[in-house]
Amino acid sequence: QLVESGGGLAQPGGSLRLSCAASGFALDFYAVAWFRQAPGKAREGVSCIDSSGAITTYADSVKGRFTISRDNAKNTVYLQMNSLEPEDTAVYYCAAAYGTWARGLQEHEYDKWGQGTQVSVSS
Repeated sequence: QLVESGGGLAQPGGSLRLSCAASGFALDFYAVAWFRQAPGKAREGVSCIDSSGAITTYADSVKGRFTISRDNAKNTVYLQMNSLEPEDTAVYYCAAAYGTWARGLQEHEYDKWGQGTQVSVSS
């Protein structure tokens, strides 16, 4: 099971840190990604990280603002979101794929999903 937390309301220019905690399995054998879905839009990949944390990928829309990281000892992956924009408003999901190699930002690559956490950016 994957459980996201840390969502909420932020002002433009503000920051939030999302967490994705795994239970029932060891996350350090999995690549993990964050996706988001805004109202009326398709779900899109935001960032992903390989099992060791050495390889990360970001969507162009969040490069330089978001940072993905992981703490395998805590079985948790994080998404630090800085310089938030209203366009970042969405439900954010974490997803995991078994295997140590790096993945991309396509939904079909991941088979474990969390329930999502709402992020709203507004003044």
